[in-house]
Amino acid sequence: MTPLTIKVACSNCNLRELCMPVGLSDDQLQRIDDIVAVRRKVKRGGTLFRSGETFTSLYAIRTGFFKTSVATEDGRDQVTGFQMAGEIIGLDGIVNDVHTCDAIALEDAEVCVMPFDRIEELSREVTALQHHVHKIMSREIVREHGVMLLLGSMRAEERLAAFLLNLVQRLHARGFSQSELVLRMTREEIGSYLGLKLETVSRAFSKFAEDGIVEVKQRHVRILETEALKRIVNSQPACH
Repeated sequence: MTPLTIKVACSNCNLRELCMPVGLSDDQLQRIDDIVAVRRKVKRGGTLFRSGETFTSLYAIRTGFFKTSVATEDGRDQVTGFQMAGEIIGLDGIVNDVHTCDAIALEDAEVCVMPFDRIEELSREVTALQHHVHKIMSREIVREHGVMLLLGSMRAEERLAAFLLNLVQRLHARGFSQSELVLRMTREEIGSYLGLKLETVSRAFSKFAEDGIVEVKQRHVRILETEALKRIVNSQPACH
């Protein structure tokens, strides 16, 4: 054991409902506890895994915030997602047994390490766990698909509105405010994720602020008019 790893117990974790299937017996929970034996701390700016590394584990984010990114052919970093406490990261490695992106901590973070071979082994016996793992994967696929649609067809303001609504909805599921959030990522990282230039992101934020839809103080964002954001997202002309 290194100082970076400490024993962890899922049965006492306050994120358990987000991470683990509900309705497990004490015995089943104990067996999951035995698998998730290690926590890892990642400093802000540190890497949890890199593209090309062998895939061995999934990680449940206990505290903190991550971004995943891939290097484009011209050497730029393309942000592919943002992950927060209570979400699982590392699913990209399942298909070919290697990670296909870098996972970088946007603030000091702590993850629970879940060795995938052990999860597979146990989920063959505990159907609730298997079902849960499939649910997590399918949610991730749906989310990715949603992002592709977002980038394919929306104007800049629609993209930013959808991004803010998605973020606040995920935070709300974790017990945070429905209207206030602290952006852990930079405007540039948001732009990279949404396929927008930095100036465009800043312009869209300013426009929302002028229209009284949001209040922005550096990284603190307060959503004043959730319905207005929803209207922006749904304002696309219908296809005839």
